[in-house]
This record gives sequence, structure tokens and C-alpha cells, in this order.
Amino acid sequence: MNINKILKSKLSEYLKLKYDIDFIDFEIQLTRKDFEGDLTIVVFPLVKILKQNPSNLGNELGSFIVNNSKYVTGFNVIQGFLNLSISSFYYLEFLNNCLSDINYGFTSPDENSSLYLVEYSSPNTNKPLHLGHIRNILLGYSMSKILEASGKRVNKTQIINDRGIHICKSIIAWLKFGENKTPNDLNEKGDFFVGKYYILFDKIYKNEVNELISSGLSKVEAEQKSPILLEAKELLRKWEAGDQKTIDVWKLMNGWVYDGFNKTYNDLGVDFDSLYYESDTYLIGKDIITHGLDKQIFFKKDDGSVWIDLSDEGLDEKLLLRSDGTSVYMTQDLGTAYKRYKDNPEMNGLIYTVGNEQDYHFNVLFKVLKKLGFEWSNHLFHLSYGMVDLPSGKMKSREGTVVDADELISEMISNASKLSSDLGKLDGLSSDDKNILNQTIGLGALKYYILKVDPKKRILFDPNDSIDFNGNTGPFVQYTYARIQSLLKKETYINNPVNDNLEINSKEKQILKLLTQYPDLIKSSADNLNPSLIANYTYELVKAFNSYYQTTTILKIENNDVKLFRLSLSYKVGLIIKSSMKLLGINVPDKM
Repeated sequence: MNINKILKSKLSEYLKLKYDIDFIDFEIQLTRKDFEGDLTIVVFPLVKILKQNPSNLGNELGSFIVNNSKYVTGFNVIQGFLNLSISSFYYLEFLNNCLSDINYGFTSPDENSSLYLVEYSSPNTNKPLHLGHIRNILLGYSMSKILEASGKRVNKTQIINDRGIHICKSIIAWLKFGENKTPNDLNEKGDFFVGKYYILFDKIYKNEVNELISSGLSKVEAEQKSPILLEAKELLRKWEAGDQKTIDVWKLMNGWVYDGFNKTYNDLGVDFDSLYYESDTYLIGKDIITHGLDKQIFFKKDDGSVWIDLSDEGLDEKLLLRSDGTSVYMTQDLGTAYKRYKDNPEMNGLIYTVGNEQDYHFNVLFKVLKKLGFEWSNHLFHLSYGMVDLPSGKMKSREGTVVDADELISEMISNASKLSSDLGKLDGLSSDDKNILNQTIGLGALKYYILKVDPKKRILFDPNDSIDFNGNTGPFVQYTYARIQSLLKKETYINNPVNDNLEINSKEKQILKLLTQYPDLIKSSADNLNPSLIANYTYELVKAFNSYYQTTTILKIENNDVKLFRLSLSYKVGLIIKSSMKLLGINVPDKM
């Protein structure tokens, strides 16, 4: 049983008997390294309730728990903090209980578990996926894994933004300048092929605007009268009117993009359980807006545009439908949310993985759905994350200055290959094994570098910094796992129970303390929608193990009980590294 639960249960029982209070909200932390003890109980909340001196109360609770638990051997009180020393027996008993459990820390979902939908990626079909998408995808996929490990049923989903003026821009540029060539003709990925025409459109548009300004028009007039933009707007009108020729070209080009996206997803090792398309859900959104008008939740302005007044929520008026009847992002988001609920009426949560530049948009979306009376809107969450910058500055899609996801993946694998070769880590491997290892290290470096940062924080991504076999990096964690596998192969390791009467040293106890925290960490990561908690926990575990490995004899020791314990400890650390990295979508190699 988890030591935190044991302590909480014992102390709650004592408080009920002595003070007749029901208290279970004990905050238990790992004791800081500069203090004596293993676990620290924060006494301050009880001080307020019982109106006692914190030092006296800490001593009272410490004396009780030492006398009533075989697992606590001593205590000390520092102000309002009760530091407890936990016996070696507890940690050895813990190790035996979870030694062979490859799913230790996980809560297996069943058909009655809460259902969460996690939306991520959700790209536009007019350009390739880029570095910004990668952070989105990795966050969403990892949160899906972590939520599932915490006992939730999970549906990984995305909304594909396959309609709108931005899509029409790529189509117009291809129709005018593509010469009917296809991605296959040029041996290019479909999303990259279509993205070139989006960039081309913007280049032509800017040239036309500059020419119109030179002819005497104002900047605003020039931007509205650009011939190629007018063509794109006319194409959008035809698309919404159901013009078959326009629909056929739209389907053709979107098909190219989907093929490209799927290759990128496969290379990243991510997938989806359900797909939604804006071309379907915007119509549902329009129906919802009609319903809102009928209920007088929304209102029309003189030009025919539809709005909602959110001034009572501390916000302003928000556009829901343009004056010409065409939809905006809010239109399709209303429709998509409603469709997802209808498809999954039992859902307990819908998590949108979207950058923090859309914080206001989702604040409005959730409030609009609430105004419409949809009770399930209380289960909507925005996993807001900071943008990804490069050392060269901010990325811009229309100017073609983004880092395409495929190019980045290829660069990471190439960097991993070069570094591994320089360090001699590829010696003796076949060509196929080298390729697999380089891909594992390269992708691991990319994913770990991004996921170790709190989602709320902005990232400055430098590919070179992420590929390093030292420090808080994916390759360092992977190398530690491979080192453990090598250690276990040097001696025939039999997974037998360890002797629980051994005395363990401080480094062993530190590792075991970290292992006991793993289940609570998964829960905390799920509750806070924060994979960085998993990543940084893994780094702390790996640091502790490497320090132990470098200072402790594991194989060449005569005492077989001690040798078995140290091998068993190493084995369990390896399992947790593999498990935690899997929650981040990262593979670990047996050899490195």
C-alpha cells in the first residue's frame, strides 16, 4: 500500500478519536534534501482548525505515528513541517509488491470509466504541418496517454479545417499556375505540394496590392480589390453554393494534403480515434445560430450579421455569422462541440489542445455554449500552451519561414545519427538497427525537449541542444534505460523477491522514494493537463540512478541478497523509465 495513504489513514483516525474532526487533506511531500527525513507532512492547515502551536501539534502527531506504524522510525519538527523517517522495511516491502508489475502506477480504465475526448493537431488543409503543430500534437497525444493511465477512457480526436478562404487561396494559385501537375508528378508530399501554392498566392497578392497602391488606391482599398483575392472569394462563394466543379477540385487537393498529413503522423508515432471536418460541422453551427436567434440568445445587426452580447460576462459582443451568411471560426466550433457531444453523450471532458493566442476564443466559445443551455459545456477544457520560437525568430506560414514538421523530423534523426556515430554508439550494429536506433533517439530528443517544458511556457527550440547524451534530454534518459538493460544481461537476473530485512543506503532509499511517487505523479499530471511533470520526474529518477550506479557495486558483490536487491532495484527503475517515456510517446532502446 502507498505510504502516503497509510499515513493519511492513521493520522485521520487519530484526529477523529482525539479531536472529533474529519480531516483527510494532508499535504505530504518528499523531505527537502537539507533536512533529515524522507516524507514531510504540512501541519499548517490543522493548526488553523485546532488552534494549536504548530511545533506542539507536529510533535504530537509525530509521536503518535512513530508508536503506531511499523513503517515510521523517527521524526523531527521544523516550524509547521513534520518530517518523518521511513524504515528500510517499508521500501523493500514496496519493491517486492510492485517488482513484476509492468503497469505499476497505471489505473486500467473499464467501460464505466469517465470518457475524455482530447483534440489535437486540427490543421488547415492548405500547408504542411510545422514545428508549432508538433508541440500541439505531442502535448495532445501525451495527455491522451496520461489520462488513460489515470483510469480514463480516451478518444483522440481532431477537427480538420478543410474549408474557408485560406483553402481557396491554395486552390486558386494551383488552378492558375499549377499546370495540372500533381504531387506524384514532382515526387513531393501532398501537403508540401499544396503549401507551395499558398505561399505563391500570398506573394502574388502582395505584388498586386503594391501595384494598386502605386496606381493611387489606399492600402485598405488595394487589399480589398486585389484580383487574385477576389478570385479566391468567388471560389469560396461557389464552394458554399455547392458548385460541383469547385467541389471536385477541393476534394482532389485536400486528398493530397491528407496523404501528406498521415505520413507525418505515422513518422511521429501518433494516431486518432475520430476525425471531424469543418466542411460538415460549420453547417451544424449555422443551425445552432438559427436556434439561438429564435431563443433571442443571439441578435442580428442591421447588416444581417449575427452576434452575441457577452457584456454580462465581462466580455464584449462577439460575431457568430457574417452579414453575407458565411461562417467564422466560432460557427464551426459551435457545430463541432455539439456534434462531438451527440456522438459521445456520456463524455466527462473535452480537452482542446490549442495555443494560447486562442485563449479569448475558447473563453467565448465555452460561454456561448453555456448561454445556449448545454450542460455538457461545463466539461470543456482548454489546454493552452505557449508558442514555439526558433533561434532565428518567429515562424510565418504565408512567408514560408516555418520549419516543416517533416524537415525537422529528418534533421533530428540526422543529428542523432551523427552524434551516435561520433560517440561510437553505432559500432557493431547492422544498417537496419542503426536506422531504427537513430530514429528512436532523434524522435525521443524532439519529443522530450518539447514535453519537458510546462505547456503554459513559451519554448525556444534549438534542435542541437535537444540531442545530447548528458543533461535533461531524451537521449540521456534513453541511454540510462539501455545501461540498465546491459547491466541485467551481464548477470542472469531472476525476478525473485528480495530480502526485506536488509538495510539500504541513502541513495537506494532516494530511488525507492521516487518510485513510490509514480502513481500520484500520473494522477497529478492528468489533473493538471501537464506532461512536463512526467518528463521532469523521469529526469530526477534517471539522475538518482546514475549517481547510484557510479558509486555503488552492483554485480561484483559477494552477498547474494544484496546483489539480488540491487539488480531488482535497477530492473524496476528500468520499467518505470520505459513506462514514463511511453506516456510521453517516446520509445527506449535496449542497446545504445
